[in-house]
Amino acid sequence: MRKRIFSILLAGLMVLSLAACGGNSSDDSSSSSDGGSTESTESNGKKIGVAMPTQSSERWIADGDNMKSQLEALGYEVDLQYAEDDVQAQVSQIENLLAGGVDCLVVAAVDSSALVNVLASAKSAGVPVIAYDRLLMDTDAVSYYATFDNKGVGTAIANYVVEKMDLENTTETYTFEMFMGSPDDNNAVFLYDGIMEVIQPLIDKGTLVCKSGQLEFSQNNTLRWDQQTAMKRCEDILTNNYADEKVDIIFSAFDGLSYGCKAALEGAGYVVGSEDWPLITGQDAELMATKNIIAGSQTMSIFKDTRVLAEKCVTMVQAVLEGTEPEINDTEQYDNNSIVVPSYLCTPEPVDADNYKEVLIDSEYYTEEEINSAD
Repeated sequence: MRKRIFSILLAGLMVLSLAACGGNSSDDSSSSSDGGSTESTESNGKKIGVAMPTQSSERWIADGDNMKSQLEALGYEVDLQYAEDDVQAQVSQIENLLAGGVDCLVVAAVDSSALVNVLASAKSAGVPVIAYDRLLMDTDAVSYYATFDNKGVGTAIANYVVEKMDLENTTETYTFEMFMGSPDDNNAVFLYDGIMEVIQPLIDKGTLVCKSGQLEFSQNNTLRWDQQTAMKRCEDILTNNYADEKVDIIFSAFDGLSYGCKAALEGAGYVVGSEDWPLITGQDAELMATKNIIAGSQTMSIFKDTRVLAEKCVTMVQAVLEGTEPEINDTEQYDNNSIVVPSYLCTPEPVDADNYKEVLIDSEYYTEEEINSAD
């Protein structure tokens, strides 16, 4: 679907202005979104540096594609870089972007604590910085933050489970385990807090029981949101705590972690589609996750429309370069230990087997062909 949309937008851009396509990107498979403004298609002489964390996750490829296409449609030159979750690589990339004369930086950090010095350099050079979906911590160099309601993602995941299993009314006891995000990503803490806010009363009541006892974020986080790390931890938990009974719920904070848990469960003898297969959550509604939801190996995911997020971030770029104010809907939550960063929070949406067609296909995020393909 993204390739199809890219072809349409690229054709239009080629007719209007080759100058708008002058960005240098490390991504060889850029695609675009139909979202965002298209007020100008001629080069405006401004160059935007976009630093993304990794291409190992489908969602970050989509984020980079959408940012690049929407900025280019407005006449900006774009240099899109991916750090492949290498902290020092991202530092070097941002240094190079600054040396290359960018007028604004958009940064989705691998580890924001490692970016404090290079962001200070950006501020000294008068280059505004926009945080993209990961809050930049411990710096006053950041102008705005575009993200999803990260605590809302957590509450949406937990509320889905509560409603799906009727946990408020049941007299049964259910076991669960948590696979949360990376400790160097502030979003992961917000998501965890959102889940715990919903399920803590059920834990106190005895409806939910975590047999491993790994309830604290310090115990259940997953560095770099890594699938293999989640799989290994899930294998250990199943071996040590579930030899004589089954786990009923896996609270996974990301589709990639869900894949790791699925592999561990199958390795432990769980069978997809059986009564013993647990409810498994996720986040990002990746194409593979959507296929897994249809197949029954994952129960739900949280859809975060990267086209909308990119559009909101683009308005922030325009604002800082034109001296205007973008739309902001949160000025309280995102304290980065230096300043409270003005933010726009997009709304996440749960997706499962009942509504994936309406949410993902009808919105043209995916096509039926993509979802039904064997790849």
